[in-house]
Amino acid sequence: ALDRYNADLRSTLREQRIPSAGIDRDRSRIIIKFRDEQAREKAISELGKTFEDLAFRSEDVNGERRLVASIKPEALIRMQNTAVQRNITTLRNRVNELGVAEPIIQQAGADRVIVQLPGVQDTAKAKDILGRTATLEVRMVDEDGDIDAALRGSVPSGTELLSERGGGHLLVKKQVLLTGDRITDAQPGFDQDRQAAVHVTLDNNGSRIFKQLTRNNVGKRMAILLVEKNVTEVVTAPVIREEIGGGRVQISGQMNSIEARDVALLLRAGALAAPMEIIEERTVGPSLGAENIERGFNSTLYGFMIVSVFIMIYYSAIGIISVVALATNLLFLIGLLSILQATLTLPGMAGMALTVGMAIDANVLINERIRDELRHGATPQAAIHAGYERAWDAIIDTNLSTLLAGLGLMIFGSGPIKGFAVVLCLGILTT
Repeated sequence: ALDRYNADLRSTLREQRIPSAGIDRDRSRIIIKFRDEQAREKAISELGKTFEDLAFRSEDVNGERRLVASIKPEALIRMQNTAVQRNITTLRNRVNELGVAEPIIQQAGADRVIVQLPGVQDTAKAKDILGRTATLEVRMVDEDGDIDAALRGSVPSGTELLSERGGGHLLVKKQVLLTGDRITDAQPGFDQDRQAAVHVTLDNNGSRIFKQLTRNNVGKRMAILLVEKNVTEVVTAPVIREEIGGGRVQISGQMNSIEARDVALLLRAGALAAPMEIIEERTVGPSLGAENIERGFNSTLYGFMIVSVFIMIYYSAIGIISVVALATNLLFLIGLLSILQATLTLPGMAGMALTVGMAIDANVLINERIRDELRHGATPQAAIHAGYERAWDAIIDTNLSTLLAGLGLMIFGSGPIKGFAVVLCLGILTT
């Protein structure tokens, strides 16, 4: 945030035509130097209105007039909360890219996040993808600078000495012209020389900035940088031959297809707002999972048996037919889940249990209507026909309302909620 404010303060002073003698960052503060008191007073007035999250105070050191800016405590807390929420969103995007079924990602305390990944085989790969922070930066190469002098420690002001992926070093200007925030899509692929590359698509603002950047710098070198784990590396530094429009950028240079795929995934899912580290890792083995599945299966089985016994005792012969229909219903449901290659998790078993309840509810409605018709002197065949016909409206109403609720959970829910909703909706259809 301080680096971003540093650039913004510099731009604002330039726009307001307030002369300054330099802006530097000192740990958690930004120090702006002035040659006269009048310029400092004007800066306090203008910057205070523009930057509400910064606190400004005057300071004189060895006769030098300074304006010290620091982030307000309440703004820092807000930034931390926002960073955690953004990281949760980014982690969720990355987990979806990994193809994990029913992941659970939730905040724990002020600065911790719990990530549960059921069914992940390659835990090392998952940790690497979740923990990496990759973002893209576009800057201009300083072609006038002396690299040999920079290697000896004499780096020109406003530039940075960075290493290139293929080996060697490059002087790059510090001013960031475009960042990965403008990326809408990133896909692995190949360049015209059949080398692994990442094809990046920019949003409207990013396309406009990149078009203007390439138009104004034809014949100059542009550096595309990958910033990962606080290490900045020049991936490629091509010469701009012509204006590039359309918002399509290609990144290639000393990477294999696996690296291109990982970089594309990270850029597509977004960069973490703040770096994260794994402080605790647990792998839940199949013993605990098997016990939970056994309990879930038994709860559905015992529920089915108790309902079946009650129905057969209460409705006698008609109850036996209802139990056969109920068993067939469950068989259809398990067959559907098998065809769809679905994993039967605990939420799915809860959906099966609710399906049994909904199915027996329909049978109770029908059986009670049949009894009513028999009491009024109807023949058994006429009573059964009337029972089904007259209970139908009520059955449609109850099942349709439950189906709509299930579809809502499926569309807006995620993880275990979605798994429960899928089994519930399939169960209603088989019922």
